[in-house]
Amino acid sequence: MRNKILSIQLILRVCASLIVLFTAAVGFAGEKTGAHLVIDRVATFGTGLDLAVSIDGSKVALVSEGSNYDGYLTPGKHTISAAVSPNHDMAGPGTQTIDAKEGETYSFTAVWQGENIGLVRN
Repeated sequence: MRNKILSIQLILRVCASLIVLFTAAVGFAGEKTGAHLVIDRVATFGTGLDLAVSIDGSKVALVSEGSNYDGYLTPGKHTISAAVSPNHDMAGPGTQTIDAKEGETYSFTAVWQGENIGLVRN
């Protein structure tokens, strides 16, 4: 019986820790400080195709038709990448490296450049 109580207490502590970590992560991701980043899809991007946006190698959004990515970056160097999803034709991603500065806005549009995706600065 004692082992069962200890197991339940452990599970409750793990759950509480996960809730705290998740809340902290959501709070950090939702902060509107640093550099503002906006990535739009060109109107002719394609129906049934999403735009997979990554920052420094980590996927941050899957942008569907009629939507855009609107987020914030910490100051410093970042590599922004946009790829088509699903990528049936193996199109290459568009990438841009920026040195983000506090309070600045960086705006790009994802476009087709031949067989690949390009990120064009607005």
